[in-house]
Parts: sequence; structure tokens; C-alpha cells
Amino acid sequence: MKFGKELVSQMVTEWQEAYMDYEFLKTLLKEVQRFKQRSTTTRPPQHIPRAFSGLMRGANSPMGSATSPDIESQVIMVSPGTCDGLGAAQTTFLMGAEEGGEYEMMFFRRLDDEFNKVVTFYKGKVEEVVREAKVLNQQMDALIAFQIKLKNPRWLEDWSGEITRLAADGAASTPSVARASRRTFMDIIHEEGTNSNGHSDETSNDKDNKEREEIHQNVKQEKQNKIKGNRPSPLEILSHVKINHIVETPRSTIIEFFSVHNEKEIKFTRENLKKVQEQLKLAFIEFYHKLRLLKSYRFLNILAFSKLMKKYDKIASRNASKPYLKMVDNSYLGSSDEVTKLMDRVENAFIKHFANSNRGKGMTALRPKVKIERHRVTFSLGFLFGCTMALVLAVGLITRARNLIDHEGRIQYMDNLFPLYSLFGFIILHMLMCAGNIYFWRRYRVNFTFIFGFKEGTELRYREVLLLSVGVTVLAIVSVLANLDMEMDPITKDYKALTELVPLGLVVLFVLILLCPFNIIYRSSRYFLLVCVFHCICAPLYKVTFPDFFLADQLTSQVQAFRSLEFYVCYYGWGDYKLRQNTCRKSDVYNTSTFIIAAIPYLSRLLQCLRRLYEERDFMQGLNGLKYLSTIVAITTRTGYTLKAGNVWKITAWVASVIAMLFGTYWDIVMDWGLFQKNSKNRWLRDKLLIPHNSVYFVAMGLNVLLRLAWMQTVMNLQVSFLHRQTVIALVAVLEILRRGIWNFFRMENEHLNNVGKYRACKSVPLPFNYDEDANKDE
Repeated sequence: MKFGKELVSQMVTEWQEAYMDYEFLKTLLKEVQRFKQRSTTTRPPQHIPRAFSGLMRGANSPMGSATSPDIESQVIMVSPGTCDGLGAAQTTFLMGAEEGGEYEMMFFRRLDDEFNKVVTFYKGKVEEVVREAKVLNQQMDALIAFQIKLKNPRWLEDWSGEITRLAADGAASTPSVARASRRTFMDIIHEEGTNSNGHSDETSNDKDNKEREEIHQNVKQEKQNKIKGNRPSPLEILSHVKINHIVETPRSTIIEFFSVHNEKEIKFTRENLKKVQEQLKLAFIEFYHKLRLLKSYRFLNILAFSKLMKKYDKIASRNASKPYLKMVDNSYLGSSDEVTKLMDRVENAFIKHFANSNRGKGMTALRPKVKIERHRVTFSLGFLFGCTMALVLAVGLITRARNLIDHEGRIQYMDNLFPLYSLFGFIILHMLMCAGNIYFWRRYRVNFTFIFGFKEGTELRYREVLLLSVGVTVLAIVSVLANLDMEMDPITKDYKALTELVPLGLVVLFVLILLCPFNIIYRSSRYFLLVCVFHCICAPLYKVTFPDFFLADQLTSQVQAFRSLEFYVCYYGWGDYKLRQNTCRKSDVYNTSTFIIAAIPYLSRLLQCLRRLYEERDFMQGLNGLKYLSTIVAITTRTGYTLKAGNVWKITAWVASVIAMLFGTYWDIVMDWGLFQKNSKNRWLRDKLLIPHNSVYFVAMGLNVLLRLAWMQTVMNLQVSFLHRQTVIALVAVLEILRRGIWNFFRMENEHLNNVGKYRACKSVPLPFNYDEDANKDE
């Protein structure tokens, strides 16, 4: 793999603009190379005397410095920035008077610009993590005081010096202090334990023992006094610290909203301690992840400068890499070790306080393993896909052999069994679209795992999603084969109850798998999905995160699937399955629930917008809520027109549907996708695009408009003579799922580009403790 591709594959996608532009600088080097080649071919060969040939070879060879120690300074002269990174590096090319020297001057000018950009970004990020380290240091002090207060309050007075010493050793002390303390204790152990020959010093007199004891006490007292002078005692920490009130449950949300109870004092309970430890543990893990990204950023950029300068030496036959790389090593980028020191301190603190001093356990939590592709997933996917093809062929052959298309029971089958099995079709199609989205997100380097907040190594890849969808397909087609029997008992007029219960049994099986507590079939992903579903159901009682409202948007495209679930309840609950008949539509309760079922996903999304409007005071969230409100009105009026045809319902449905379609289309393209910007670099799109072909975006916008028009089918009441009514309803639902799949990719792309624009590569974790500002000022 070429270094350019290797650099791109390892860089942090959100920081890609802050990396050295390797490809651009390599393009400038190619210009230098082309000129060198042209000048070599056009220039006639010159006769060089044999006496000077060895000298010329020595001057031009990489070892030319042996004959002339100042040969490097004759090519470039580097003016480095200050050691703190405030000054800008500047390189002067001393061979500019040569023919074609302007190409090399341009190269060094751009190289300096890239280097200064990298140093500025790196220094800003280091200052940011240093500030965060100070905050985490305060959080650790409060946590340790909290732990000892809960376990033995008497220790706060008797062992306050030891508490602060633990905090300093774990998260706050500098490496120099830690090393000094270790040297002191090692010297004392050596003096008290053995002599220089390795035998016990049994002949030491009492005077020497007293002197060593005095030295030991003095060192210990001096260290404790130093720590006490730098840090407040735990009693003072607990008197100035509060636990941040984080809304986590529906009950706490209601209490916070109505201000019924607003207590901020610390309750020293084991439940609070457990919550505090978990929050701080997550904060340490995320902080360590940021440090790893910074370390990788520094390493990749230094390596890129080294590769580029060596390539320059080879192309231009110079020896300029040594002085320039020496400047890089002496700069803030090359000489700063704050990140490495912070990583060591975080590792020590995390292992000591969150892993019970088990280094293996602690490092596993700090550095989770990257998920590895399994061959068994690919094999299982291929096997199940083959089974699916065989089952589809079997269904076609049986249908043709029995002439079921022209069978008199086909209408009864379409009215009753087709809605039951269409539920699985909607789910399978949505999973296939999800797998396609994951594939293209990875192909165009959209960091969807960070956006969703997946724990590293637990996210599903597109092959695994395909495996799940194909598995569901196999079970669904097997169930269809079991229900292809259209013959009833001529005496009782009943169908076989066992085969009629197959769809219900399949739904129950899927629900049991989804709720299974055992670690099978991607338990972490199932748990993540269930939590998001629960948050959507309980909206607006939970804080809205990206996965929550993204899933709620997916559910708005599965309205027909929810209606199928409603039909399951009616069909099996009222016993219609025995006669394969449908009496649901004659019930007012069923018709009323049809309105409610269709509006539930949009209502959940509306409540999420209201929650964000209340918390963020963002007016755009209010407009987004109006969009979902208009959609609720449109769905309600369309459902009413379907059940009670009339001019009033028809006109109302037409007006509401047109308004909802226009509002939704505008919001999809402009707000969710960030497209249709008049003054962008890419006309009518946006400045930054991940897909290189602009036509893809215009096609996507056109498809979004056309697929949204499928909603109008209910109002226009289009009838297709050769298609059953249930088939038309299913096709409209399929078009909506396809539209949602297209929407998913561009919505995630826009979210990713927003993170790139803000260099946001790490999520912010709420901290458990809050220090009073007055106390901080006093300190």
C-alpha cells in the first residue's frame, strides 16, 4: 500500500482537514520531477574532467556531507518557530536562482504552510486536553473523598493526607514527582534491607537505625506537607462540591419540569457512588481515546513530513531532508510529550481506581479490540442466501403447479394472510437498506459509529446485517410455504389451525429473540435497539440523542408495519384465523385504532422536537415539530378518507397531504441533507461532498420528491386492475422504505460533515461533580 492511501486510512476523519495535505505536496513534487526530466533531456551532455568527477559525485550523493560539512545549509535555510509553537516556521530555498528553482520554492512555501497548520492544530488540542485533565483531576479528588466518606467517615480527619496522596499518585501527580517519590522509597528500602553484598546488615548499631528512621519520617512528613500545601483537604473538597443533577428517568424529568423537588446536596449512598464511578469511568475512557487520537495524529504527520522530504531528496538530487526534519523534531510537534505523560497518568489512575489494580482488565477497557471480520459470517450469509433462492423457486413452482393464481381462494388469501406476511417483507427490506447504508458509509468514510455512540467493537457491519435479514427471509418463506394450502374442510368450513397459527408463531419467535437476555445473536446491538425504542415510546421523558430521533424517523416509515401488527391482534384475538376471514374492519374500535397507530411514530418524533426545543431553545426544533404535526394531520385525514369516502374528507386529505409533502420535502433536502444551497461551490448542493459525482445528489433529490408523491396514492385512490388492493398498499409502503433508506445515507453524511467542520471526533461525557465557582476562586 502506498503511503498516501495508508495515511488516509489511518487518519481521524473529523480532523482530515488538519492533517498535512500529502497528496497536494506530492503533486508539487511531480511538477519538480517533470521539470528535471525535461531539463535533462533537452540539455546537451557536458564533458566533466576525470579529476572533478569524484568531487561532483560526492557533492551530489547522500554522503556528500563527508566532503563538505555545510552542504545541507547551501540547499535550504530553516527558520524554526519558537519551542512553544507560537512562532511560524519558514524555509528559505537558497537555490532559487537555478533554472526551475521557482518550482522548489513553491514546494517549500506550501510545505511550511502545512507544517504551521499542523503545529497550530496540535498545540490547540494539547492545551484542550490539559484543561480537561485538570478537571478530571478535581473529579478524582471528589470521588476518593466520596468513597472514604461512605466507607469510614472518621478517615476524613485522620487520614486526609493519605487521601490526597492517593489522588496525586493516581491522576494528579506529574511524572517527575512520581519518579522522585519512587526513588526516595527505593533508597530507604535499600538502606534498611540489605548491604552492598546482598546480606542482611545484622551488625548495624542502634544509632544508625535511629538515623534511618528519622530520615524516613522526615521524607514522609515533607512529602505530606508538600501535598497538603498544593491540595485542599477532603473535608474542604466535599464542602464545595455538588453532584450534577442529570435527568435520567421519566420520574426525574417530571420532577425537574415541575420543580417539585430540587435538591442538590450530596447524598452519601452506595447508589450515588455507583453512578458517580460509572460516569467518571466513561469520562476517563473517552478522554484516553482522545489522547490516542492525538498521539496518532502527531505520529502520522511527522511520518508524512519524513516521507515527503525523502521523496524530495530523491527527485531533486538534494540533501535537504536532514535540516528540515531536524527542525520538525525540535518543534512543538516533535518535542512535546504532554500527550504521552497524560496517557501514562490516565492509565495509572484508571487501573488503580476503576480496575482494582488489574492492568489487563484496565487496558482492555481503555483500548477495546477492533472488531475482526469472521469467515463464518460470510459462509452463513452465502448458505442462507442459497436457501432463500431455493425457497423462492419452490414457492413459484408450487404456485404454478397448483394454479393458485387463478384459484377461487386467492382473494381470501390476499385479504387475510398477505397482510400478515407483508410485515416480514417490510422489516426485511428495511434491514437490507440498512446494510446498504452501512456499506456506503464505510466506503465514503462516514464515521457513523461515533455519531451513533456505539462502543468500539460492538457495531454491526453490513455483512452481519445482511446475515440477519437473510435469516428472517428464510423463516418467512418457510412460513409462506406452510400457508399455501387454500383448501378448507368441506364440513366445518375451517382451515387447519396449526398452519394458520404459523405467522403468529413466527412473530412470537422474533420477539423472544429480541428480548433474549443471553449473549447470543448480537446481544449488545439488540440491547441498544431496545433502549432506543423505549426512549422513543417514552418521549419526551428522556433526553433526546441522535440514535433516539434517528430511530424515530425510521419508525415513521413503518406505519404499514404497525398496522399489520394491529391486524395480528384482531385476526388472532377475535378468532378470524379459523375461518380465514376478516371482520376487523366492521369494528369501530379497530377503525379508531387505525388512526392512532398511524400517528404514533410521528407523535413520538413531535414530542422529541418539543423536548429539544425546551432544552436547547432552538427555534428550528419548533419548525421541525410543525413538520411532524402537519404529517399527523395528513395521515389522519387520509385514513379518514379511506374509511369514510366523501368530498369533505377528500378535500381535507388533499390539502393536508400537499402541505405535508412540500414541508417534508423541503426539510429533507435543505435541513437534513444540507443541499440546495445557492451560493455553494457545488451549485445547488453544498460546499463539501463525499460522493465525487454531483449527479448522484440531484438524482437523490428527484427520487425523494417522487417517492413522497406515493403518499398521494391514497388520496387519488388509484386502482390497478391486475393488482389486489393489499398489493398496492404494500407497494406504497415499500416505496416509503426505499425513500427512507436513501434519506439515511445523506442525513448521516451531513451529520458527519458537520462534525468534520467542527473537528468533533470525541463525544462529551457529563461529569458527576460540580465545583462551586466561589470555592475555585478562593483556591
